[in-house]
Amino acid sequence: MPLTLADITAARARIADGIYTSPCPRSIQLSEICGSPVYCKLEYLQRTGSFKERGARNALLLLPADQRAAGVIAASAGNHALGLAYHGSLLGIAVTVVMPRFAPLIKIATCRRLGATIVQHGESFAEARQHALQLADRLGLTYVHGFDDPAIIAGQGTLGLEILEQLPEVEAVIVPIGGGGLAAGVSLAVKSLRPDVQVIGVERGPGRRATRGRAGAPHAG
Repeated sequence: MPLTLADITAARARIADGIYTSPCPRSIQLSEICGSPVYCKLEYLQRTGSFKERGARNALLLLPADQRAAGVIAASAGNHALGLAYHGSLLGIAVTVVMPRFAPLIKIATCRRLGATIVQHGESFAEARQHALQLADRLGLTYVHGFDDPAIIAGQGTLGLEILEQLPEVEAVIVPIGGGGLAAGVSLAVKSLRPDVQVIGVERGPGRRATRGRAGAPHAG
């Protein structure tokens, strides 16, 4: 079934007790540069420093009891792993993350400190993901995709609901694009409630670190 605004609204209520409603203050510097008011949604204030927590918590809470008991697995080089590790620890759900060998040491150490089991495998994100899928099948774990998952998208979309409430006069929302989960969720939330608001996706160009894990698809963290 296609994702709807109702799914995002339900996700917001579901994750509310574990997600920080980040502020959205005006940036004086960016406003001066652009010649119009610019506001920044401060998602770095989430416990693990990223909006990824929203989707991770929503996906974990939607798991049936047997899948919660068995645990989950993901492939990630960073923020998705951190979000799952942190909220998995809060919810009592075992988390395993397969990270490509180039994953930052700080991300690996932090995930382990949060209680996740880390497996380093592969020289690309595609290789890490393939290994994670194999482990999921072998160990009976639920694979949680970093962006191509309705529960993840709905969780990320809660950010769009907050923006509309914090900035009722907003005219455009600029969203970074990696895998596309954030852009999809925010677009659905914003356009469903305010079709007049522009939603603009911005993707980093080739040659940046975000393309290191590319193997037919962008690296998504």
